[in-house]
Parts: sequence; structure tokens; C-alpha cells
Amino acid sequence: DFLCISLVNGFTQLRYNLGDKTVILQALQKVRANGNTWHLLKAGRVGNEGYLDLDGINVTQKASPGMNVLDTHTDFFVGGVSSLNLVNSMAVENEPIGFTGCIREIVINNRELKLTATDPKDGANVGDCDGTVCGYSVCKNNATCQVENSGFSCSCPHEWTGTTCEQSVHCSQNKCGSQALCIPQPSSFSYTCVCALGWSGKYCDSKIKFYIAKFVGNSYIKYTDSYYRKRDLQYSRISLNFTTNQTEGLIAWIGKSEDEDNDFLAIGIANATLKVVVNLGERISVPLMRRKYLTCCDGRWHFVTVVQNQTCIKVYLDEELILFEDIDPQRKYTALNYGGICYFGGFEIGRKVSVVTTGLFQKEFIGKIKDVVLFQDSKKIQLMNAEGYNVYDGNSGN
Repeated sequence: DFLCISLVNGFTQLRYNLGDKTVILQALQKVRANGNTWHLLKAGRVGNEGYLDLDGINVTQKASPGMNVLDTHTDFFVGGVSSLNLVNSMAVENEPIGFTGCIREIVINNRELKLTATDPKDGANVGDCDGTVCGYSVCKNNATCQVENSGFSCSCPHEWTGTTCEQSVHCSQNKCGSQALCIPQPSSFSYTCVCALGWSGKYCDSKIKFYIAKFVGNSYIKYTDSYYRKRDLQYSRISLNFTTNQTEGLIAWIGKSEDEDNDFLAIGIANATLKVVVNLGERISVPLMRRKYLTCCDGRWHFVTVVQNQTCIKVYLDEELILFEDIDPQRKYTALNYGGICYFGGFEIGRKVSVVTTGLFQKEFIGKIKDVVLFQDSKKIQLMNAEGYNVYDGNSGN
């Protein structure tokens, strides 16, 4: 398998092969090769449906039957390769040659690569394209960079401050406590504090403990399973109690959630119905919906258990078996490689549920969660010992 972006006779070209055929997409317009024009290129694939966008003009390849996972285990190369033998003959139109020009701001699956002298694994014959200490993104938030004898300085827009204009003026004198995040509120010339797990209060200065986690909509808990390496990943199990009065919300996501090919097991509410989604590989995300009309967003406590035995999925709600389905009778992928990561209620601040789950779930969870047990463990997860924000004591109130 491969995915390659190249320049062919002045046109950008995307080629990829997922194991059965090579797909070729070429931009409609030529690249202006005058040496002083930056171009914005976006390219990729969702399943076997590809897209190539140069400066806002888009070309797509519609999905078709066949393979839909990019299975590569090599290094990621930019601008050239360490050996031409690494280049598949179908990946380029002509003989492969290295790129001459400037490349910046490479984002892969929502993660920007650090194109510095020290961050890449290896490289050769690469220089500083900008030629100054300013670079393209030294100063943040549309600030202006100025070269000085001692280095550089940033001229900040009026709502930003700091050495690189990274901090809102509304947060420059904030009183947010330990590990809290300051969120600027420009409309009120103020700020709010987002509390780290174990803290509460207006300024996150009150230490709390909880056994019932209360989620308020922009909350999340990220739990790392220390027993992951010892688990039998062909047999997974999670059980928990939840209560909510909302018709949409992600309750739990067992998996790394870094890119579309990560395995996961997810539990949530969609259209007031319990929804379970499983992906064991090949991006086969199988949504399993509770088919009974009874709602799960009635403000009462509900006990849900999901069991994965290879490709067989069982879902219990309030001790009753409500779903039993074999999601892949061919048994091509049978293990839940979740990386030891479990999310509850949502994802990190700034990562929207609808985006991370590619629309499988629409919103962050509002409600309470307790008594979380993984696999056949004898003890419940101590949610207090995890990472998270905006999670409060569910025992306060009702």
C-alpha cells in the first residue's frame, strides 16, 4: 500500500493504493512555479474515496467496492526518500526525483509535523526556507513578526499578549488555580476557568473528590489502562452506570481516537436511543442501536454492559440482553486494539465529538457516570486518578 503526493509537469498529483488498485487524482490547475507564491494543498482519503484540493479547487474520486484501509508500516517521507527503492513504481508517473522548493505547515490527521532540525527522525540536504528567525508561525494569532539583532519580536493584535502573542489579554491576569485552563470571554472582557480533574469553583481552587462523575457538556475524562499489555484483546468488556436527560451524547470511547483507522468500542446516546459502535479494523464501524422504543434519557440510572468476543458483540441494558450480533462472520479482524486509552464524556478541550467520531455521535455527554469496570476486573476504575477537565462531583445535588 502507499499514498504519494507529487508534482508532475507542473500539476499536483495524488496517488494511493490500498491493496487492489492505484487511484490517481490530478489538480485542474498548474502550480505557479515563480518561487515566491505559496500554495495550499489538501489531500487524503476517507476509506477508498480520495480528494485533492489545490488553493480551493477540489477534485474527488468517488468511493467504489474494494479495499478501504491504508496498510503501511514505513516511515513518513517529505520532499524525497532515503532510497529510491522505497518508491513503488505506481506511486509516481516518471522516474522519482526529490522535491525542490519550500514546504511548511504539514498537518497529518489533525496533527502538525514539526519541521525543525531536531524533530524529524532523519533527513539530508534540507535548509531554512524562510531565511529569518521569524519563520511562518513564530508569532501567533495573526501577529506581526519583526527581525531584531537579538532574535525576533512580535507585534500583537490588541486582544493578545505574550512573547509570541499566545495569550489572550483577558487571561493575562487570571486567577485560575492549579492546572486550570483560562478561556477568554472577549464579549464580556473577562474569562472563565476550566477546572482540571479534582478541582472545582469559579477559580478552580477547591479540591474535590468524587465517585460519581458529573459531566456538563464540555467535560472529559481520559483514562489510561495500566493493564493493557496483559489484556486478551479478542475478549473485551466494559460496564458502567449512567444517567442523562439529553437525547444525544458520547458516554464512552474505548480507543486512541488519533485517526480514522484506530480500533474503538463506543457507547453513547443518539436520538434518545442507546447506540454502540465497534471498529476492529478496516474502518468497519458497525452501529448497533437499541431497537426498543423505550428511552435512555429519562433522568434515571441505567446499567449498560458491552461484551466483545472476537467479532460477536453483546449489549446488555439494565441486565437485559438487547443486542447480539456478529459484525464480521469472516473473522478478518478479531481484536480490539484500543491502545489502553479510554475516554468518558468527550475528548480533550477543542476536540469536538462530532468531528473526532466522524458523525457517529453528535455531542459531548451531559449527565453522570459511575461504577466503570473494564474486562473482568474485580475493581472499578478510579476516575479520579485519570486526566480530565470540567468534571464534578455527581453526589452534589441528586
